[in-house]
Amino acid sequence: MALTAGIVGLPNVGKSTLFNAITQAGAESANYPFCTIDPNVGIVEVPDHRLTKLTELVQPKKTVPTAFEFTDIAGIVKGASKGEGLGNKFLSHIRQVDAICQVVRCFADDNITHVSGKVDPISDIEVINLELILADMESVEKRISRVEKLAKQKDKEAAAEFEVLSMLREAFEAEKPARTVEFTEEQMKIAKMLHLLTIKPVLYVANVGEDDVADPSGNEYVQKVREFAAADNAEVIVVCAKIEEEIAELEGEEKQMFLEELGIEESGLDQLIRAAYNLLGLATYFTAGVQEVRAWTFRHGMKAPQCAGVIHSDFERGFIRAETVSYDDLLAAGSYNAAKEAGKVRLEGKEYLVKDGDVIHFRFNV
Repeated sequence: MALTAGIVGLPNVGKSTLFNAITQAGAESANYPFCTIDPNVGIVEVPDHRLTKLTELVQPKKTVPTAFEFTDIAGIVKGASKGEGLGNKFLSHIRQVDAICQVVRCFADDNITHVSGKVDPISDIEVINLELILADMESVEKRISRVEKLAKQKDKEAAAEFEVLSMLREAFEAEKPARTVEFTEEQMKIAKMLHLLTIKPVLYVANVGEDDVADPSGNEYVQKVREFAAADNAEVIVVCAKIEEEIAELEGEEKQMFLEELGIEESGLDQLIRAAYNLLGLATYFTAGVQEVRAWTFRHGMKAPQCAGVIHSDFERGFIRAETVSYDDLLAAGSYNAAKEAGKVRLEGKEYLVKDGDVIHFRFNV
């Protein structure tokens, strides 16, 4: 289960530089708008210290991390919802992602042109948010014109949808995104079927200069973004895309030494992945055997058979039980057999809700 997060932002805020850094995919990066026209997609491995520890414990023939997908979407400009620039194409690319990582420029550099002539991260965020809201408003208005007549004829499904559409229209008129509307569980199901841009979860990525990466607290732009994000109930990740490009070229001890020299505990990529996981309610379980130790992504709330299906549909179809031990219990025991002897290995059935960090061996019969 690969998560798709779209990297969006105005032109020249550091989107493609960040994308290059975290995927090492070499997306074109240049000092002018629209250098990225078609979205670049890159798959990255999800770093997880637990996978390293399990590998040390089991010593398998191979280790496979789970995957994370980023899509670099070309810079949006004011008027994108009306087709300005290459707006319609960009908006269609955003529709295809599960979450939005909005990169915001929080550094001053006379050598890098800002599309609006000055560095103002809140104005940048508002431009993008408004374009997405306007695009959603157009979708909702079209839908209302189809549903309203049926709703007046006492069609229950149409009436329920009309109520949701009306709530959305009211929010959009107040320039508020769909994710801020308080829906009931049933209403949320209807809203999600509309595939709106502004219902997608968002996190803000504050791109700072090299001097601010170790301690961004003194950066006034970052503080403004944090205040804005708090009101949007969103998280802010601070990165220096330029430095991330350098980190991406390093591995192992060399990478760790470089981070220590900068006064950084973890790279921006690690922070971004963890934040995006939290954003979409994702978690990781593991399978561990001498042939392979592997990490698998699942959504919180998934039961054992569904998680078995992440590996293969046959596992879900023929599910019998899940032999399960928590990562912490397995590490504390020192081996699977020791964990079993200590009574830490459980036999879980079809109703078991898989937990983050579970190490599972699925029993199935097809």
